Amino acid sequence: MQWTKHNEQTVYSNRWFSVNLADVELPDGRHLDHFLIRLRPVAVATVVNEANEVLLLWRHRFITDSWGWELAAGVVEDGEDIARAAARELEEETGWRPGPLHHLMSVEPSNGLTDARHHVYWADEGEYVGHPVDDFESDRREWVPLKLVPDMVARGEVPAANMAAALLLLHHLRLGQDALP
Repeated sequence: MQWTKHNEQTVYSNRWFSVNLADVELPDGRHLDHFLIRLRPVAVATVVNEANEVLLLWRHRFITDSWGWELAAGVVEDGEDIARAAARELEEETGWRPGPLHHLMSVEPSNGLTDARHHVYWADEGEYVGHPVDDFESDRREWVPLKLVPDMVARGEVPAANMAAALLLLHHLRLGQDALP
């Protein structure tokens, strides 16, 4: 069953997002007003080192008043290449410049409400270039063994679904069957 959007108007807009109101027709012919949030693409990146440790940020999110592990992430600037944005965010937030990036996945974290797409990349090498420019983004940055990821996700220590999915996929790709008991 497909819904049909007849029109959409912006209710509020700024540099980061817009809140829109759409007139949507349901398959049975009824109409409803549906609010949606339009967002710019988000680029996400991390490094997994030779010891199979992943570079994570421990940060507080004031919206949910929660702490958790995350990957470096940020909005892709207009005209910016997504992989370059991911590398930029990683360096700004962690102080680590990644080697060649590999696309891991692209996800839509909440596609019933927003058109946000998060593009996740990883590198298997990186170079520490100094203290992060955006050190206000996290309380600390740490190398965490990938083998700990499934338990961290299960305990709620990686609250963001996109981050949990990316870390679990990295765990599978790097450790695969070796991680099973």
